[in-house]
This record gives sequence, structure tokens and C-alpha cells, in this order.
Amino acid sequence: MAIFTQLLIAGIATGAIYALIAVGFSLLWQTSETINFAQGEFVMFSGFVILAVMGYFDVNVIPAFLIALPITLLLFGFLFKTLLVSPLIKYSDFPLVIATIGLGILLKEGAKEIWGANALRFPDVVPDQILKFAGIRASVADLATLGIAIFIIIGLQLFLNRTFIGRSMEATAQNPDVARILGIDVDRMILYTFLINAALVTVAALLITPAYLAKFSNGETLGLLAFMAAIVGGFNQVRGALMGGFLIGVLENLGAFYISTQYRTAFPIILLILVVLFKPEGIFGRAEERRV
Repeated sequence: MAIFTQLLIAGIATGAIYALIAVGFSLLWQTSETINFAQGEFVMFSGFVILAVMGYFDVNVIPAFLIALPITLLLFGFLFKTLLVSPLIKYSDFPLVIATIGLGILLKEGAKEIWGANALRFPDVVPDQILKFAGIRASVADLATLGIAIFIIIGLQLFLNRTFIGRSMEATAQNPDVARILGIDVDRMILYTFLINAALVTVAALLITPAYLAKFSNGETLGLLAFMAAIVGGFNQVRGALMGGFLIGVLENLGAFYISTQYRTAFPIILLILVVLFKPEGIFGRAEERRV
């Protein structure tokens, strides 16, 4: 039971990071019908940006994150929307999908050229120590990751539900035409969504890169798992993306320990297939008629 609890805590901590990335998928889809297949590369590249800031300014990881955040907001929020999404969104979904795939390849190969193919060590946000309580061993890093991710998630939910801008963003997501009639600046709300997504991937980079190391190939795995989490939970629901992230993290951890580490990624894929077959809108999602 103690081992199961340890695995559960570690799985929830990892799942919380997947949830942050998956929420970005969900928010972009709800407000602009954009599926960003470069989402994983956004996380990967943000990790390298934080490392670059650490080296350039000779600061620790938290100050580097605070300095890197405006940079990633500009790159993966404002410029991503302005230079890529806005010109292509008026066409069918296919050109935008191809463009985000191409952007992901560009970021991956760019990171490889700039920082090399070898993995770089990324400092822990907190010292990685082991706590023991009632026979259960838990990593301080896992607990800190879980705490930070939950704090961000709760803060985002409060922002969306309790503030005027948050409610305007939700109105835009539900029906942009009605939102315009009500006087909401829909374009600005969509831009805010892209900026929030950029912030979420940067936080995810801060939390996941110490375990994954800074590698140019990280985006493939992270993007795939977060995309599966969004689909499993419900692509059109923020809470669905959250729960999907937690579920994928736990399933991945438990399956790797109790069955085989070789099939670690296979378990989320099996879950994804089952959900698509029997509840295609996602476990917590709602059915909708618009084209995907």
C-alpha cells in the first residue's frame, strides 16, 4: 500500500504538469478553434530559454523563470497569434494544423542547432529530498511540483470564473458572435487566451524539465501526452483537460511499475482509444456539432 501511495503521489504530480499543458490546448480550441501541434515544443523551448537566461544573467532558476516569462509570452503568445494563427484562421483548419506542425519542427531543430543534441541538466525548483511519513516515501520535488501546479490551476479557475476578463473570455469561447453583440472585444480575449497558454507552457517547462532534462526532443513526448490528456478528459472543457492530465499521469506511473516500463506510453494510448470509441467527446467533455 505504501508503494502504491508513493506511485500515486508521483503520478499526480506528473499529471498536474500534463494538465497545465492540456489546459492550454483546451483554451486555444475553445476561443479560436486552434489546435496547436507545437504545444510540446513550446514547453521544450521555454526550458531552454530559462537556461539561457540563467547563463546570461548568472541568476538562479526562479529569477530566470521570471525574466524568461515575458520572453515566452511574446514568442508563444503574441507573435504566435499575430504572425501565424491570425493570418491562417480565416481559411480551413488544415493550413493552420500544418503550420503548427511546421512550427514545432522549426523549434525542435532550432533548439538542436543552438543548444546541441545532448541533454542539459536543468536545476530543481526545490532541493530533491525524500520525506518519510507512516512508511510512505515522497519526493519533495514531486510535492512542490504538485503544489505549484495546483496553485496555478486554482488561480486560473478563479480568474476565469470570478473576474470580468475571465468571464468575457468564457463568453467568447461559448459564442463569439453573441460576445461581440454584448460589447466584448473578442479579438483581445482571444489574445489573452494565447498569452495564458504561453504562461502555462513556461510554468510546465519549469516543473517538468528537471526530470526530463533539457533536450530538443522533449516536445514530442510532452505534446503527445498532453494532447491525449485533453482528448481523454474532454477537449472542449477546461476541467476535462485538467482531469485528463491527472488521469494520464497516474495511469502512466502505475502501469510502468506494475506491468512494464517498456509500455509506459502505451497505457495512455489504450485509454485514448477506449475513450474515442465509447465516449468521443471525452470523459468530462460535452458533445458538440462544430467540425474538428
